[in-house]
Order: sequence, then C-alpha cells, then structure tokens
Amino acid sequence: MIQFDAVHKRFPNGTTAVHDLSLEMPEGGVTVLVGSSGCGKTTTLRMVNRMVDPSSGTIRVGGKDVLEQDAAELRRSIGYVIQQSGLFPHRTVLDNVATVPLLLGWGRRKARARAAELLETVGLAADTGARYPHQLSGGQQQRVGVARALAADPPVLLMDEPFGAVDPVVRTQLQDELLRLQKDLSKTIVFVTHDIDEAVRLGDRIAVFRTGGHLVQCASPAELLARPADGFVADFLGAERGLKLLSLKTLADVPQGPAPQGTGWELVLDGARRPRHWRDGDTEIPVRPLKDTDSLLRALDESIASPTGLVARVDAAGGLTGVTSRDDIHERAGLAHAEASAAI
Repeated sequence: MIQFDAVHKRFPNGTTAVHDLSLEMPEGGVTVLVGSSGCGKTTTLRMVNRMVDPSSGTIRVGGKDVLEQDAAELRRSIGYVIQQSGLFPHRTVLDNVATVPLLLGWGRRKARARAAELLETVGLAADTGARYPHQLSGGQQQRVGVARALAADPPVLLMDEPFGAVDPVVRTQLQDELLRLQKDLSKTIVFVTHDIDEAVRLGDRIAVFRTGGHLVQCASPAELLARPADGFVADFLGAERGLKLLSLKTLADVPQGPAPQGTGWELVLDGARRPRHWRDGDTEIPVRPLKDTDSLLRALDESIASPTGLVARVDAAGGLTGVTSRDDIHERAGLAHAEASAAI
C-alpha cells in the first residue's frame, strides 16, 4: 500500500503543487490520478519514488517512510514509465530492458534472459530485442518502456501519461495490454492521465485533483460516475458520465434467447456456429457478436446498429449462445444506474 499523510509540496518559487494530501492507494490495485494540467497529479506520482521530495507530511510505501530510504535504492525498487518511453537510444531494446537488473547486480546473462522473457510478456516478437529504439513504432517503444519497468519485478509501478503520445487505436491496444498484465501480475500501480475515459477503463480507484494540488474526490469508477462529490467533479467527468457508467457493466446478467428463424431477418452462421451476418432476402448486414464480458454500452451501440434490435451473443470460441433484445439491454442499463446510486 502507498499512503500519503498530510503531504504538502511547495516549490522554491512559491507555487503550491500539492496541498495537504491524505490518500491511500491499495496494494495490488490501479489508482489513477486525474485532473487538468498543473493540478499536482504528476508531482504526487513523483513524490512516491522521491524524484520530488515533499515539503511536509509523510509518504509510506509498504509501510516504510520514503524519506528514510536511500533515494537511488528506492527508485530501483519501483518501476517507472513515462510518456515518451525514456529509452536509451544507443542501447538495444534487450539492453534497455535489462538496465535495472544490471544495476541491481544481476549477471548479464540472467538480466538479458529476464529481458527477453518480458518482451514476450508485453507482446513483442523475440527479434525486437536486437533492434534500437528509433527502429520501433511509438506503440512498440511504450511496450518496451513497460517491460523495462517490470524487469526487476517491482511491487510498485508508476506510470506518468504512458500512452498519451500514441494514436487512439494504439492507445486502446496498450490499455488492453496493461489490463491483461495487471490481471496476471497484480502490481500496485499509480497511473497519471488527463483522460477521464482512460481513467474509468483502467482504474480500480480514481483520484480527481483540481488546480493547486487539492484532492477533490477519490472513489471507484462506478461511485465517481454515479455520485460526483461536487460540480467540479461532475464537469470534469463530462455530460456523458451516464454512458461511461454503462461501460463498466457487462452483458453477463442480461437474458438471451434463441435467434429468430423464418420471419424476416435471419442470423446466418458459419459451419462452427459463428455469426456472420443478418440476412433478409438479398440484403445482408454484418453482425458484431458480443461476449458476456462486453459492456452494456457496447451492447447498446450494437443493438442500435442491428436491423432487428437484437445482439448476437457468443461464447469464448465465438459460437452462438443466443440473442439479446434491445429492450432487455435498456432494462439492465436502468438497473445498473439504480444499483450504482443505491450502493453509495
């Protein structure tokens, strides 16, 4: 766990970056810090590994006061990923990833073996290790940055807008990769972003800051969206916060039934019972089947695009399990709003 207790940071020019911050970041969870530029979120993150020291107050990582630890040793024990990846341009990808293990005294063979293993873990081909950073795409460089941060298996991972410099498609892929990694590794992650959609997608808890380093609210994504603490948080979340809430709920509990046959639109399957398209006479419209793990928001979108108002449901192998109506999806969406409000 990471604990901030009455932490204050004032810079020599008189600027207050963080004001009287008390905050707990649970072990094994993703805490996302959000807010506009200059609100203190990056300063808060950088105080965890003493790249910035607090002016007053106490910060503990795993129960130990960071100011009582050697700063260099502390940084080597905490993974750190930044927006531009921060890779050494004159070193190969493999040696970039092996940097911290080598600093910790690992043998070169062991460090490089660990680096090669991590490249595969973050979804990069083995031959990537022999290349140099300038030979990689932006998304590949960010994957290398994540691999390097994980190289010494640190319990804590700090991520400062790590996906902010890549295009939206690659950004979604990197978010998916982080969610996959976190499911397997259960690191304590502090993630800084200005993008509330990214925060909702990745965070177990979201801390909203306003200018002057004031923490306004810290809550789970569902609680934050259902009950913002004040007008500032509501404005930051945006007018579509109800839709964002639906992105957190899945189709799992929504009923399904057999696909319609013999009347109008028919759902056409392939030999493995995977949905291919809706067909009515000579007209065919592509179908986007959904799994139980897909969100209610995506289901609503698909039900609107479907000519029948029905969503095809499939299992993990892509085989049809049934269809769900637009009315059932709307009903579950209403229940999701009610449940979120009642739970607070």
